[in-house]
Amino acid sequence: MKQNRSFPLRQLLLVLLIATVPMAAHIAPSEAKRSHSKKASKSYKHPKRHHGRHPKGGHITPAPPPPPGQGSDQPSDLPNVFDLLSYGAKGDVRGSGGTDRTSEKQALVAAWKAACSVQLATLRIPPELKFLVKPVTLHGPCASDIVLQIDGTLLAPRRIGSWPKSSRYQWLNFKWVNNFTIRGTGTVDGQGSNWWTWSLSDQMYSINQQRKMKHVPDMKPTCHLKFDSSDGVMVTNVTISSPDSSPNTDGIHLQNTRDAEIEHSNIGCGDDCVSIQTGCSNVHVHHINCGPGHGISLGGLGKDKSMACVSNVTVENLSLQSTMYGLRIKTWQGGAGSVRNVSFSNVRVSEVKVPIAIDQYYCDKGHCKNQSEAVAVSGVKFDSVVGTYASQPVYLACSHDVPCTDVDMVGVQLTPASNSGGLREALCYNSYGKSTGPLLPSSMDGCLRSQSDFLRRIARSHDRGCW
Repeated sequence: MKQNRSFPLRQLLLVLLIATVPMAAHIAPSEAKRSHSKKASKSYKHPKRHHGRHPKGGHITPAPPPPPGQGSDQPSDLPNVFDLLSYGAKGDVRGSGGTDRTSEKQALVAAWKAACSVQLATLRIPPELKFLVKPVTLHGPCASDIVLQIDGTLLAPRRIGSWPKSSRYQWLNFKWVNNFTIRGTGTVDGQGSNWWTWSLSDQMYSINQQRKMKHVPDMKPTCHLKFDSSDGVMVTNVTISSPDSSPNTDGIHLQNTRDAEIEHSNIGCGDDCVSIQTGCSNVHVHHINCGPGHGISLGGLGKDKSMACVSNVTVENLSLQSTMYGLRIKTWQGGAGSVRNVSFSNVRVSEVKVPIAIDQYYCDKGHCKNQSEAVAVSGVKFDSVVGTYASQPVYLACSHDVPCTDVDMVGVQLTPASNSGGLREALCYNSYGKSTGPLLPSSMDGCLRSQSDFLRRIARSHDRGCW
């Protein structure tokens, strides 16, 4: 059974290139604006929701029905409801969504322009039909609040040649919109298996085999959902599903985004379930089932000696199953800026390779040059992280010159999984803070060293460029 789902936002780059992504439960739209508009409201009212297990086949427990007049049975002849079929879209009841035609994209653009020009409009993707849409950008500003109601299925092109070179990082791109809500009972399917196969070929095939694949572009799609330069974002009750063999497929990716909440969702992918990048502040992630994937990550930050600033992040009430990492902060050597005021709490891990990690020597290639500068990491708390690890319980590799400060561990209880090969010690370097027991493994008791005001001043000196 499918759900009525929605998320309001300011600017959304829907890089839904990888998987079947049903949308999320209706909530009040948030304030969204250009940089010269007034700040978004930070208060949200959340309906009660049912919690579903991580879906095997793309389904989760149904959410509550939407308010009257906002559900999937909303007729297209109501005022200010713009049905895609009324603008020349054909749709298809078959599995393919039809041929690689341009009419569906043209219809979507026309319907968007019409809806964007009137007050309180809804653009509706009707149920029981599949629409194959080529990469497109839909932009505002619009006359007022606007809703995209997805009750059918949107399909991305399977053929790589259907993707313009300029759009290989994004499929459905929404920008410059205020009070924008996406909701519905439908599905957004990126049909990404061809991209995954060719991405893996870059890593696994011999040079001769790769030469036979000259038609494969260097630029490839990655994230499922990407929010860039956005304020007042809410994502709720969304299912994202792609296999762990799909390379670099972040579930939800945030950058330069403030006042964001991601909740009550199931995310399975080939990279970070939630990725929080530079420019993000006041982010709340909670009640998430993650797996497969690489866990919840802040970073990588500071690449190519760049300034990176992340603050006030709360991650709580999570379940992570068979992921590569659990809770991770990763920074490149040579960067500047800071990560501060981060809380991870009430997290259950099961057969996670490394449940807790701070890595200030992050490198995604064979060798990276050693550099003394680093993004400062301070004020990080790991509270009630419990469960089993498959490789290493804790990995804190902090910079030699800019150590991690004010790191707290409270009630962390991690035991080896049955297939892990036995008990492993926590690995910690140049990390300062305090621990409160009982802790497992017991080696975590000595993991965090006592710190001085001098060390705090080092962290603050690197913080000045951010706040």
